[in-house]
Amino acid sequence: MKRWFAKSLNRKLSLLILFAVVLPLLTMGTVSYRIATSVTEDKAKQAGMNTLKQVTDKLDFVIQDVENMSIFLIGQKDVQSYLGKEESDINLYSQLVGTLWNLSYSKKYIANITIIPKNSNPALFTTTITNSGLAPLLQQYETTNKSAPKWWSPLYDIQTSDGLRKVISLVRPIRDFSLFKTLGTLSFSLDQSEIEHYLTEAGWETSGFVVLVDANNRIIAGGDRKWLMKDMSDVFPNLHGLTETSGVSNVLQGMHPYTVLYNGLPRVGWKLVGFIPTNIYQKQNGFVLTVTAVTIIIALLLAMALVTYFLRWVTNPLMKLTKYLKDLNPDETIPTFEVKSVDEVGLLVHSYNKLSDRISRLKIQVQINEAMKKEADIMALQAQINPHFLYNTLSSIHWIALMNKDRQIAEMVGALSDFLRFSLNKGEEFCVVQQEVSHAQNYAYIQAIRFPEQFEIEFFIDPAMTQKVMLKLLLQPLIENSLIHGIQKKKTKGHIYVHGELREHDMKFVVEDTGIGMDEAKLRDIHGQLALANQKLGIRSEADEERKKVVTSYGLINVHRRLLLHYGAGAGLVLESTLGTGTRITFLIPRERGESSV
Repeated sequence: MKRWFAKSLNRKLSLLILFAVVLPLLTMGTVSYRIATSVTEDKAKQAGMNTLKQVTDKLDFVIQDVENMSIFLIGQKDVQSYLGKEESDINLYSQLVGTLWNLSYSKKYIANITIIPKNSNPALFTTTITNSGLAPLLQQYETTNKSAPKWWSPLYDIQTSDGLRKVISLVRPIRDFSLFKTLGTLSFSLDQSEIEHYLTEAGWETSGFVVLVDANNRIIAGGDRKWLMKDMSDVFPNLHGLTETSGVSNVLQGMHPYTVLYNGLPRVGWKLVGFIPTNIYQKQNGFVLTVTAVTIIIALLLAMALVTYFLRWVTNPLMKLTKYLKDLNPDETIPTFEVKSVDEVGLLVHSYNKLSDRISRLKIQVQINEAMKKEADIMALQAQINPHFLYNTLSSIHWIALMNKDRQIAEMVGALSDFLRFSLNKGEEFCVVQQEVSHAQNYAYIQAIRFPEQFEIEFFIDPAMTQKVMLKLLLQPLIENSLIHGIQKKKTKGHIYVHGELREHDMKFVVEDTGIGMDEAKLRDIHGQLALANQKLGIRSEADEERKKVVTSYGLINVHRRLLLHYGAGAGLVLESTLGTGTRITFLIPRERGESSV
């Protein structure tokens, strides 16, 4: 019997394929119920998690919108003026109330905006509040509130002219821009009923429910109203393990098992927790089991009848094709296979030939698409800012400063305008050396005004290279790195030197500082990251692994990658540093590339 099978590939394959088909089908019939349960449960969890993420996105938008509006009000000059005056200005008071009302009018989730001055001026608000529970909370959490730039309160009640409301407030101190003393307190109150509206309209399973939990693990929306402001461990004592940002758990509440899905809002430390009764997806298992059993029986009969019939005329062409393909190198161009028949195997070979051609074209198309995607991302980022509006606004500020004879502000605004104009210049990647140096000088001038008497910077650029072409936005990130990581961490005044030298075959640039420098361990770490970028540039899977590593200085790595992309391996950054003395960064640009047109 063994020799009889050994002499025929068709017999061996027939037996093996029959076993390969029959055994899995019979096994599938045994475990189909478990499979159905798992698939149905996974789909229910996936659908529930998608719903939670949608609600999370809505709530995160609301939170970000409120935080952005609070920053806008803190920096608003009329607010600063009103809080800084000792005498009340009724016109300014009315104007600010109108501003607050305009901010909150179209946003149903804002219950009230209040600004409480520290001086004797009247408070500003959008809703008349006769009684508020915020003041006791501010006293209760005084340590946390005063030590943080912003603070989200627990859920509390306010009594307004429209009735009793439950709200959650964002509280920020307002400080004077010049003296940094506290001028007052700003609070944005979110209407709890509107937040709960997001949960009830999420399309969650009707027999389940969703609750919103704050950073202190207290329920602030969703579920039974009597649960509000109770600790989750008190309402669901059997629920444990919600420590991650998102995940899945199980809990037995009373006599009813629930699948628990949760997703966090890291911005404020809240969590959305959804409960799905387990019996909902278990009801579908009976139908799935029946369909699976019928499918297995039909597939088993068809497999046994067709395997023997088709295997005879499929074996020989497939063996030839297998021999042709076994030594194929997937990294090289895929060769074509000669088509000798017009049946299914011939069509398979013909499809293989078409596929090889399609793969070759797709490789080229993927490279083009990736390049276009990067370009589109850059254009989309630049399109977020209207350059003409920005330039005109900065010109107006420059003119006003000159009219007020404030020369320093005028010069700083002018430098900023030139800095932005160069950065957003129609997406151009190259510029002449003189433009790159001017851009770096504008940045240094702005920083010198922001941090007076902290550093001095000097530029030594060979006049013969000022009109040579180079990749733009290389010097400014290196100067910024020297300033932030070297000079500002030094107690005494530091110096930054920028050198540019035109040599026979290349242009050499050096950015050197007298900052704190780096120890050998940190220097080895940065050298390792630069070497890793040099080795793995352009390989998607390895680049993904690289992004998981901690990057010491994103600015240095970004400049290093751009140099490698545009000028090759010899153009990367060279970093030298001595602890307590300073850091020196050098890079080379090939001269023949620097002499091409912009």
